[in-house]
Amino acid sequence: MTNQHPNPRAAYWSGFRTGAPFILVVAPFALLFGVVAQEAGLSILQLMSMTVLVIAGAAQLTALALLSEHAPTVIVLITSLAVNLRMAMYSAAMVPHLGKAKLSTRLWVSYFLVDQAFAVSILKYEETPDMALSEKLAFFFGAMSPVAPVWYAGTLAGALLGSQIPPEYSLDFAVPICFIAITGPMLRTPAHLVAAFVSVSVALLLAWIPYSLGLLVAAVLAMIAGAQTEVLLARRKA
Repeated sequence: MTNQHPNPRAAYWSGFRTGAPFILVVAPFALLFGVVAQEAGLSILQLMSMTVLVIAGAAQLTALALLSEHAPTVIVLITSLAVNLRMAMYSAAMVPHLGKAKLSTRLWVSYFLVDQAFAVSILKYEETPDMALSEKLAFFFGAMSPVAPVWYAGTLAGALLGSQIPPEYSLDFAVPICFIAITGPMLRTPAHLVAAFVSVSVALLLAWIPYSLGLLVAAVLAMIAGAQTEVLLARRKA
């Protein structure tokens, strides 16, 4: 049963408050990307075009790292795509909740479907199953409202001020903290834990492979391990 009296305005501000804490990690993450992109030789136009069009920090950093290593273009594209394959899983998880929205609205959702927005939104939807579609959309866009502008502005600031940021600030701390904050609350089942363990273990064991291709192997094996764990648990219950 859905809410008989939808309140999209309240849902929007609830999402805004939920997404606001991510500013603490998105801001230094964006600054870091801006600095790295500037050091890699990207112009401001190239940098901001990449940030606005891709809006995916992990894939952008991966692409820059590979470009700096003069990796073949096909490797850059495949690796960046693999890093962002999780977005396909995010989309599938969102379909039961937002799939009935208008096409134009779904296009905007797909553009803003980043880790932070997915993590807080899917948890909200599961905790409040009676939310109306308008409230779910409002919450989603509310969660992204404080995040997206900070990502754009932080990237530009990093590119313009990168040389003035003291190295002891170690902006790269934001990357692991950001993903720990996102994935930690989502590790709720044995399958999640197995997939996380396999991905980390294999990635570390294959760190010697050129162009970070070990990450691709780790991702595939983690998905297989997680799926097999779910199958085994289902058989036990049956």
